[in-house]
Amino acid sequence: MSRATITLRGESADRARIEALLTDDTLLVLEDCDLTGADLSRLNLQDCVLTRCALADVSFYAANLARTRWQRCRGGHADFESADLVDARFEACDLNNAGWRRAKLASVAFRSCKLTGARFEDVSQLGLSFEDCLLVGADLRRMSFRKAALRGLDFADADLSGCDFRDAVFEEGCSLRDAHIKDTRFDAADLREADLGGLKLSNAKQFAGATISTRQAAELVRALGLNVA
Repeated sequence: MSRATITLRGESADRARIEALLTDDTLLVLEDCDLTGADLSRLNLQDCVLTRCALADVSFYAANLARTRWQRCRGGHADFESADLVDARFEACDLNNAGWRRAKLASVAFRSCKLTGARFEDVSQLGLSFEDCLLVGADLRRMSFRKAALRGLDFADADLSGCDFRDAVFEEGCSLRDAHIKDTRFDAADLREADLGGLKLSNAKQFAGATISTRQAAELVRALGLNVA
């Protein structure tokens, strides 16, 4: 049975307003709405579409956000802890400093998003993808990017400790400048297009079989305090 669509445009809405519209047979669409600071924790917002919404400091704690679509939303410091976001799509969103702790991010796609300072602790991430995203200073510890094609990802100053980049290909626009790479694996990765400035190479085994350019090799050697003649 098809679901009726309810669209809110240009409204300032709180939890009570959103909750009143949610039924099993309705699809909620929010356009240009202001939800700043709202508590939407544990709500069933599955399949909702949000476009150009203000979501700063919104709590989506343990909410059902599966198959949601987010376009050009601004959600600085939003809290997605323990939320179910399976198959969600984020396009051109500003999610700086958002928290994703223990969120279910299987098959989630982030495209052209700002995720500076975002925290991805202990997320479920099978099929998670990023493209053309700012991840500057983000906490991505122990995430797997194995065999991924990485395009336009800025990991500058990000915490990549324990991450798996084995066999990954860093394409144009990628940066690892000053990233934290304790116990990070880059075995057989192609790093030739990545900015490796400031990396502290403490264990060469992390890069076993990786491909880098002559210029990058010189930078890494200089980082060890050696002179390249």
